[in-house]
Amino acid sequence: MALLGSATGVHAEGSIRIAQQFGIAYLILDVVRDQQLIEKHGRQQGLDVKVQWEAISGATAMNEALLAGSLDVVSAGVPPLLTLWDRTRGRQNVKAVAALGSLPNYLITNNPEVKTLKDLGPRDRIAVPAAGVGFQSRTLQIETARQFGKADFKRFDNISVSLAHPDATAALISGGTEVTAHFSSAPFYYQALEANKSVHKILSSFDILGGPASFNVLYTTQKFHDENPKTYKAFYAALDEAAQWIRGNKEQAAQTFIRVQKSRLSPDFVRRILEDPENDFTIVPHRTFVYAKELHELGVLKRQADSWKDYFFEEAHAGNGS
Repeated sequence: MALLGSATGVHAEGSIRIAQQFGIAYLILDVVRDQQLIEKHGRQQGLDVKVQWEAISGATAMNEALLAGSLDVVSAGVPPLLTLWDRTRGRQNVKAVAALGSLPNYLITNNPEVKTLKDLGPRDRIAVPAAGVGFQSRTLQIETARQFGKADFKRFDNISVSLAHPDATAALISGGTEVTAHFSSAPFYYQALEANKSVHKILSSFDILGGPASFNVLYTTQKFHDENPKTYKAFYAALDEAAQWIRGNKEQAAQTFIRVQKSRLSPDFVRRILEDPENDFTIVPHRTFVYAKELHELGVLKRQADSWKDYFFEEAHAGNGS
């Protein structure tokens, strides 16, 4: 039976392979990992869960790893999730597990001549983790369609370059590189705005989405969800516990982020970010349906969702999501 299971690729209940990216937006996962909360909730069900953590930059690599079966759960922005949900219907049936928080991304620049999107020119370069397809690019496409028309929604894809947030931040702070703008997440835009006085904000993702909205989400396949009920339950419970713990333990949460992500940021600097009212570490999805609607209208998504619950597994439905 063991040989048969191995040969047919059956995933054994009691193990989970998770990938995350960089930044404070992944704090919930940092806490889960640091406190071994998946293992804790697994033991409560009589299950010894083995957890494997990976670090990957960019939604494209995340999605490829999930579909290849080399990861069980991946993390990226809402648009990459929706793209995979749309394309895997009737096959892998990818859906979201939970949100990782409602946090803004800032489009920032070190070009003093750029105050609005209309000021960005052919000599500018916008750094994003996954050019054309990631959270930042898709969010920018939505706003571009509003300002320049739907036919021109990919206007800024031509001047976008794929670069991990840490590298893009260093380039923007130092100047003198081709990168003149960065659609940035926390803590990176905080660093850039503080380190280089010429760096300034063009707009926020919250401006585009109409208010606080989920940044990153976790997602997996129907197969993993259905064939590993105890592991999945332990994972979801761990996420919920971590989110609640962060709200009441900002100082310790800051230390956790620094320790797990091996950050050189000061605890005071990180704590100020955690206490910023714009940043809400919650697993409840907010305004994700804006993406589902807008990206369908732009033709990025073929399928129109009727509700945010269409692309989240049922465990998340109890929350007051949107």
